[in-house]
Amino acid sequence: MLFSLSKSTLRVRLRDFDWIMFAVVVLLLTYGIIIIYSTATARVITGITKNQIIFAGIGIFLFFLFTIINYRLFKGGAIFLYIATLILLAVVLVFGRATHGAVRWISIGAFQLQPSEIAKVFLIIVLAKFFADRQEETGLKPFLLSGLYTAIPVILVMLQPDLGTALTFIVIWLGMVFVSNIRKIYLWLSGLLGLVLLPILWHFLHDYQKKRIYVFFNPGADPLGAGYNVLQSIIASGSGRLLGRGLGYGYQSQLRFLPIQHTDFIFAVLAEALGFIGAVVLLFLFFVLLLRILKIITKASDNFGMFLATGVFSLFLFQILVNIGMNIGIMPVTGIPLPLISAGGTAIITNLLALGILESIAIRRRKMVF
Repeated sequence: MLFSLSKSTLRVRLRDFDWIMFAVVVLLLTYGIIIIYSTATARVITGITKNQIIFAGIGIFLFFLFTIINYRLFKGGAIFLYIATLILLAVVLVFGRATHGAVRWISIGAFQLQPSEIAKVFLIIVLAKFFADRQEETGLKPFLLSGLYTAIPVILVMLQPDLGTALTFIVIWLGMVFVSNIRKIYLWLSGLLGLVLLPILWHFLHDYQKKRIYVFFNPGADPLGAGYNVLQSIIASGSGRLLGRGLGYGYQSQLRFLPIQHTDFIFAVLAEALGFIGAVVLLFLFFVLLLRILKIITKASDNFGMFLATGVFSLFLFQILVNIGMNIGIMPVTGIPLPLISAGGTAIITNLLALGILESIAIRRRKMVF
């Protein structure tokens, strides 16, 4: 059955629903909408703010829909989801819209679909099935085969080019390998091989990607060029001090010194407006969210659910660390959005969809007793 919540079991299922995680998700969405709204020079709910509210509403609907759907059904359709992932990533290369030198979006009427965001969730489902079916295998074969499954979408995303999403795919795979029974020596050897191949991989990066790495080590080397974004973000983050300048009163954001403030550098906007205290509140909310996901991992009733939750945990943890890290200058700029906070329809919807799957795992963590 697609929907496995009958009236006789609804009360028991609601008891296992993670209300704390849901409350944190709502608070994060509200936090993001308020920060996006504060960047508007005219205090009216239009444009990006209005879209964010609409996408959050759609995402919440899908959150509850995928909570009701039994997550185990996705296991049977994993191969079709993998094919769909490759098709979506290939289609965007042919029909996608170019923005800032990258082809990442497909125009569907007024909506801009970003297939790589959907691919993150699809890849998690595919790898979860793979590892769940081979939980007893510890050798090199499942390690290499799962790596191959991951490598194909990584290559397609790199052709866009989108280094940040490609790294996200790899981190999702590494997270699942880590909790599997595969011998961890293969992870260490892969890391060593990656270090050896770095000089070769460097030549495959685009010039703007190389510049981002250069300015990470020395932002002042090109303050009006490649280092501008990083420097303005650091200034904005620090200028908020303890309590912030107030919503709508940040010099960096209101005077448009801070670029890409609705997506990549939204944390800097928040830190400038709400200060250290506001940033700590955001970090606390993310910390609680990650703790709730870890609880779902440990309480999952089967390996498939455990691997699904691990993939989502890896996805959120990596994006949170990288986005905040690049905003305060301790990580290179990679264009990774801040989950549930940054503006972006596809990202908001797919993140909420993934969290809905986690709730589906949570409410089915115990067998029903009649």
